[in-house]
Amino acid sequence: MRYMILVCVDESVEVSPEESLPTAWVQEMDGRGVRKLGSRLRPVSDATTVQVRDGEVLLSDGPFAETKEQIGGFDLLECEDLDEAIEVASKHPGAKFGTIEVRPLWED
Repeated sequence: MRYMILVCVDESVEVSPEESLPTAWVQEMDGRGVRKLGSRLRPVSDATTVQVRDGEVLLSDGPFAETKEQIGGFDLLECEDLDEAIEVASKHPGAKFGTIEVRPLWED
């Protein structure tokens, strides 16, 4: 089953590069074959929000919602079940200073 994990972090929290970069985690999960794709995201200051209201395209800078934590990255996983996806997410370095959201994908 496929899962998307969203790495949610408070961008104002200072974390060393060794703590924040998931290099060892990526190597382990790629080696296990569960990580299919993933990437860090640029800061929310680089985000553009798009909405269409009454046929008009509305753009705004920044994230959709004002929140303490922002999505800092994502990974697409292929796991046996939710238990394995949780185990994989719990090993992500971002879980130590942020939140990892595990969400199953709709399968066609």
